[in-house]
Amino acid sequence: MPPLLHAVARNPALPPDLLGRLLDAADADEELACALAERTDLDPAQVRRLAEGHQEAAVQLAVGGLLRAEDVDPAARPDAALALLDQGRGTPAWAPLLALAPNRHLRIRLASCPGLPDGAAEVLAADQDTDVVAELGLHTRRPDLLGRIARHPEAEVRLWVAANETAPPQLLTTLLTDHDARVRAQAAGNPATPGPAAAGALTDLPPVRQRLAAHPGLPAGHYHRLAEDDSPWVRCVLAENPGIDLPLMHRLAADRDDQVRRRLAHHPSVPLDLLGRLAVTVRIGPALLPRIAAAGPEELTALAASPEPRVRMLVARHRGLPGPLRDRLAGDRDASVVTSVAPHPGLTPALLTGLLDRFGSKLATALAANPDAPGTLLDRIAAAEPVPAKALRAVAAHRHATPGALARCLASPDPRTAEAAARNPALPPEVLRALVR
Repeated sequence: MPPLLHAVARNPALPPDLLGRLLDAADADEELACALAERTDLDPAQVRRLAEGHQEAAVQLAVGGLLRAEDVDPAARPDAALALLDQGRGTPAWAPLLALAPNRHLRIRLASCPGLPDGAAEVLAADQDTDVVAELGLHTRRPDLLGRIARHPEAEVRLWVAANETAPPQLLTTLLTDHDARVRAQAAGNPATPGPAAAGALTDLPPVRQRLAAHPGLPAGHYHRLAEDDSPWVRCVLAENPGIDLPLMHRLAADRDDQVRRRLAHHPSVPLDLLGRLAVTVRIGPALLPRIAAAGPEELTALAASPEPRVRMLVARHRGLPGPLRDRLAGDRDASVVTSVAPHPGLTPALLTGLLDRFGSKLATALAANPDAPGTLLDRIAAAEPVPAKALRAVAAHRHATPGALARCLASPDPRTAEAAARNPALPPEVLRALVR
């Protein structure tokens, strides 16, 4: 079998006759069937064929929205039936049957499905397998059922009721007095637990303090006490808590632990001046920070004028910048700033080409990730010697990749690059045919 056949099966531009040939081959190839199940252009007969022949493919088709409830036999394809129930597209009559399935894993998965019929939920609540009952305790929204499960003799079951954010506040308050510390800790951290009641559970037990540090409704004084905790993990959790106040943010910004300061940088309400200070004390990573994503044009412009490149780099990761600000950052003198803004949509082909001339292979991966990169630029990146592996992989997946660039990607020793090229709808039909042979 050609090594790239599974990637070809995912190519949106696959001609109908090749799709038919791959469906024939998939009858005896589970992995190929799963690759085909990812397609969105299958007709109902093709969907039924894949679902009837392969359990895993049937689940994928159910999750993808192509498999209909009327085409599923829950006795023959219970996993697909569960996937449909989980999405709310299954037949309610399946639930009581699956609740009695001898396979415990099926019953556990059923217990996590929303909107279970009362009869099925009652059967699961009485299950002899504690994992089934625990899963139901985590997911059910029925107060009466939660109250019953919360009295289960096994702490492992009560633990998951304490984690259920739809549990009644009074029930969670009761679980704060459970004799098992793990249950108390879980209830203390549940945001549905009333803040004053959760605060009363503050003890020297590390599990309880860690969970409390995540609760968004504690009195401010309790957060400040938790900020004195010797455990960096407690302070890390606290740094991300949406309920902490500005004085505490400033305190955590000076924390001795790098990870605490890094977590604080991801807080959605951290002040921008404080974020600027954090940017020069810790490596924040490539993600767009929530506070930067929420910043207005004036705030972004002010940050982009910072003399510190690590601050400008935070702004450059924003993909909704005003055009003039985006272009100004693309002309920044610092390579790390330009690397962050280079994948930004809207940059002109001439500007992108100029960046490759200016920075060379250092910027190749970021430029190849730009959705507006022209084919001529992608050709230059793919033909470079040596070409960074990530850059060639980005070329392989690009909508503007030329046949020549894709040919170089198909010949890459990196299987991920070759597979990305085989999935690219820009691949010429004759190349697709050659790959299926």
